Amino acid sequence: MLGVPPEVYTRDPMSLIPALQDYVSRAPLAEFEQSDWITLHADLMSYVADYLIHKHGARWSVADDPTAPRGYRFVIEATGRDGQTHQIDPADVVRKEFSSLPIEITRMLASAELTLHLASPADGV
Repeated sequence: MLGVPPEVYTRDPMSLIPALQDYVSRAPLAEFEQSDWITLHADLMSYVADYLIHKHGARWSVADDPTAPRGYRFVIEATGRDGQTHQIDPADVVRKEFSSLPIEITRMLASAELTLHLASPADGV
């Protein structure tokens, strides 16, 4: 949909960043209805998860969450540079990004990487 061939994306999930950034930068966010925000949130959440899986070998996992209606939620889990396993909910990453518009794809990904201890500020993130 964004013009990046699947084989290019599979080789390098970062290849989607320019096209995705262009898409969100041109989106008429001020005119979005709730369904538009939900769709954008789901799309970005999927990208964050897929990026972490392909770039860093992260994986989906289930985390207990007594505040969730089902008692659990799906998270992305990865082993950080510190050797520890860390988890992040891609929905939270996107929600946080929405709170500081404009949407910046690289900032969103960097936030996820920092939370999972996959990168450090010294890396230029």
